[in-house]
Order: sequence, then structure tokens, then C-alpha cells
Amino acid sequence: MDFLNAFKISASGLTAQRSKINVIADNIANAETTRTADGTPYNRKMVVLKETPDRQSFEDALSEQTDKTAGGVDVAGVIAPENNYKMIYNPHHPDANEKGYVTMPNIDPLVELSDMMVARRAYGANATAIESTKSMILDALKIGK
Repeated sequence: MDFLNAFKISASGLTAQRSKINVIADNIANAETTRTADGTPYNRKMVVLKETPDRQSFEDALSEQTDKTAGGVDVAGVIAPENNYKMIYNPHHPDANEKGYVTMPNIDPLVELSDMMVARRAYGANATAIESTKSMILDALKIGK
């Protein structure tokens, strides 16, 4: 087993989960934002992850294992799903329309918090994997003494 590959894979997981946590925090912070720079309410964002490198065939996967190149995960991008805004009656709000309804962002704080918990657990699992790899390296070095 190549310990450096284990470090690279876990580090890519840490980076990906940190990106997810940052986007989720941005969603929670903007849950009440009714007007952005383009004049529309804030739209929920989501991080899309992809495997690195892309394994397109059995030969690619075999050569990856033979060459001992690290896999892992990358952030493919941040997407904003369809605009399904909520309409809330609040005639005193500055962004209310002529009928008194305000277009609010499509953010459910409970969904965001549960996504945050999942990302935090995944981040912790990757950190634990790095610590375990480090411990295995130290134990292997003790064998040589």
C-alpha cells in the first residue's frame, strides 16, 4: 500500500467537504436575502463532487492501480438548482409586490443543517483516515528498529 496515495485521497476528501461546508454556510447566511445584485432573491447553491481521476474503462482503472496514482474526489462545480422561491405575505417588507407578497429564497434551514452535519461527519472521517495512515507509517518505522 502506498501511504502517500492514502494521504492524497483523504486530503482531497477534506478539501471537498470544506467546500461543501462553506457553500452550506453561505446558504444559511442568505436564507432571508430577498434581493441580490441581479435583483432576484438568493438561490440555494449545491456542491457537485466527482471522482478523480475519471475511470472510463477497466484498463484505466487497472493502470491507475498499477501506476499507484492517487484517486480521490474533486469539486466539479457549484450549481444553483431551479428557482422555486417561496411567496410569503408581508405587505410591510420593502421587496413586497403590489399584492403584499415577498419572494423568499428556496432555503430550508433544517435541510441545510442536516447537510452540514453529513459534511462535517465526512470531514471527520477523512481526518481520522489521515491519522490512521500516519499511525500505520509510524508503526511500520518501528518494525525497522
